[in-house]
Amino acid sequence: MMTELVNGVNLHILPTEKYKTLRVFVRFTTRLDQSTITKRTLLSSLLETNSLHYPDQTKLSAQLAELYGASFGLNVGKKGNLHWLNAGLNVVNGKYVSDTELLPEVVNFLKEVLFFPNIQEGTFEPKTFALEKENLRSYLESLKEDKQTYASYALQELYFGKDEHQKIPSFGTVEALQKLTAHEMADYYQEMITKDQVDIFVVGDVDEKEVTSLMKQLPFAPREVSRPDIFYRQPIENIIAERQEQEPITQAKLNLAYTTNIYYGEAQRFALMVFNGLFGGFPHSKLFMNVREKESLAYYASSSVDTFRGYMTVQTGIDGENRNKVMHLVAEQLESLRQGEVSELELAQTKAMLKNQYLLSLDSPQSAIETNYLNHWLPETALTDEEWLNRLNKITIEEVQAVAKQVKLQAIFFLDGEKIHE
Repeated sequence: MMTELVNGVNLHILPTEKYKTLRVFVRFTTRLDQSTITKRTLLSSLLETNSLHYPDQTKLSAQLAELYGASFGLNVGKKGNLHWLNAGLNVVNGKYVSDTELLPEVVNFLKEVLFFPNIQEGTFEPKTFALEKENLRSYLESLKEDKQTYASYALQELYFGKDEHQKIPSFGTVEALQKLTAHEMADYYQEMITKDQVDIFVVGDVDEKEVTSLMKQLPFAPREVSRPDIFYRQPIENIIAERQEQEPITQAKLNLAYTTNIYYGEAQRFALMVFNGLFGGFPHSKLFMNVREKESLAYYASSSVDTFRGYMTVQTGIDGENRNKVMHLVAEQLESLRQGEVSELELAQTKAMLKNQYLLSLDSPQSAIETNYLNHWLPETALTDEEWLNRLNKITIEEVQAVAKQVKLQAIFFLDGEKIHE
């Protein structure tokens, strides 16, 4: 059930008796913009830490304890051309603790956190702001120490180099963070709370009328409904972008980026899923079996796809001296799929693993939320469970071949050690 509370603010109730808990999730959606990404990340930390009436973390945590130890958190994310700020709360269902006031108290808690941030005289409380800004700076700088993560983001920056919004991570940059002030963040909070598209999800065994009545108490103002195209489409380049860096590391990182030109909701999406499973998505895939196991040229080798940006990546950890061998071997695995060199057993095994992943996701409240969100944003792509499984089951080797033939290498990032390879 979906109800528009006010213009641009939607309530989605997903009633189910599967769980003894309730999942309440609020998503603020706006267009991905490099000028606001870091602001939104810092804002998620500021809202999570304290509020006007719970001015320190201890008081906020005490209130969660009163809600039978509810868990609560905020984060950010992106999908295609969209950027999200999410607030999620898990709490026991009041039916199981004989507390009819629990859900109203949960809504009051959300109201406090979202509508009464620790802002005084037009600025975030200075100590909280300074601490959260420093915490975020430390986190962003620490990412470079995880070389696998660093290589992944460096590849993204290289691949999307011509797009200022897509090339930076969903949580922003240290450079942008350093310029932010407490007053500027208070202004941006007002912009987000009044202009972002808002989707509120409630998953659990609930009375829909009661939930709707309670959520209407949240003082969201009507806002202009905005639906930017969720899909980011990047033109194919004839020249492969390459970048190499050297650091004192023992395991080199060779990451590759490809365009697939296949997007969520399109007919080829299921063939792409099967292709990725065969190429590098599972332990029986060609990258894992041939690059890692058979040839022992990689400590790890895998692939992943992004159907909102038409983007596929290959991640490998290798000895730097084997760079060219690994490049050649990865290309061989792709060519093998282009030639249709897939056994019926491999195809069936891949479909079985994808089916198992899907069925497991049906037991996750958050997966239900994400599916509902996309069905609302892209109603033409909505599928029943039976339709989803049937489409997967019908994929042929020829369809996998067709996907492999349109996958094109676009970027190579190589993080090597400092030794010279002879």
